[in-house]
Amino acid sequence: METQEELTTEIGNIESEKQILKPKRVKIVSVRIVAVEKAKSGKKVNCEIKHPDREETFEMSSVAYLQDKQVVTRGLWFNKDKEGKIQKGSALAVFLDKVGVKTISSLVGKEVDTDLDGNYLCFKAY
Repeated sequence: METQEELTTEIGNIESEKQILKPKRVKIVSVRIVAVEKAKSGKKVNCEIKHPDREETFEMSSVAYLQDKQVVTRGLWFNKDKEGKIQKGSALAVFLDKVGVKTISSLVGKEVDTDLDGNYLCFKAY
């Protein structure tokens, strides 16, 4: 019955209190690979980060980088090549290379620049 009452809820007048963080250097606190049910690729790398303008940590999972002389923003999808290694040329591989590490776990403790993709922060790898 509660759900049915929600059908009569009206549009509010209060603006969202969403805080848009400015692009700054952030610190990667932890990393994890998560399964994404709606994507056929299946797994994505989420980096828990500490931003200097926010007390709580939050997760980021996309990177902006140069591709064919244009900046593109892609998710940090975990795709392997036929040898079982991270796919060369993927957004994840470009990001790891830019940070100067060979493995995902080596990202922990690294400081990385960020950029804005619309209203959302992403890692900057260009």
